[in-house]
Amino acid sequence: MFFAKTTMVSPEKALPGRAEPMPVPARHEVLDAPLAPPYPDGAEIAEVALGCFWGAERVFWQTPGVISTSVGYEGGYTPNPTYEEVCSGRTGHTETVRVVYDPAKVSYEELLRVFWESHDPTQGMRQGNDVGTQYRSAIFYRDDAQRKQAEASRDAFQQVLTKAGYGTITTEVTKATDFYFAEDYHQQYLAPTKNPNGYCGLGGTGLSCPTGITAAE
Repeated sequence: MFFAKTTMVSPEKALPGRAEPMPVPARHEVLDAPLAPPYPDGAEIAEVALGCFWGAERVFWQTPGVISTSVGYEGGYTPNPTYEEVCSGRTGHTETVRVVYDPAKVSYEELLRVFWESHDPTQGMRQGNDVGTQYRSAIFYRDDAQRKQAEASRDAFQQVLTKAGYGTITTEVTKATDFYFAEDYHQQYLAPTKNPNGYCGLGGTGLSCPTGITAAE
């Protein structure tokens, strides 16, 4: 058991980490696609955090148009952290899902809809019973187009949440930083060949996020 931290660690107090990256499987357990680059030509990447990454990853690998998914750590300070280090609250990272997708088959906007509807983005440093900075909600945009779409979808969903009596969205919309792959046993943790009945802390609000959102220029 690790003490759950709900206050972000400062860079100078973060764990030092290590230079060696985490080894990961060559192929996705469900989609039989590469976990690490290079990805197929034309593929694009979305990276989001919405609580425990086990259930979050499954939601996205089940989404049509997604080529591959993987889980890792992003948004903090410690290079190549371990799961135990992230859970200590001393790395600053979120539990993040990397989604590799075919933009001809699924749009970034649709992936954002899946993101918003799959969790409660108003809970701050927690998601349900999972408490700690690693469970905070975040969208890590990779270019200005993704940023605009993320902000537009956030603002649209906030209106839906407000009407339903929810509070303010606490989701970070921030530029993508280094994505550090999580350990082998976390990758596709809920796959049918691994732990299909394993823990999934994901829980949405039951509200639908508007689609057809266009960002203001």
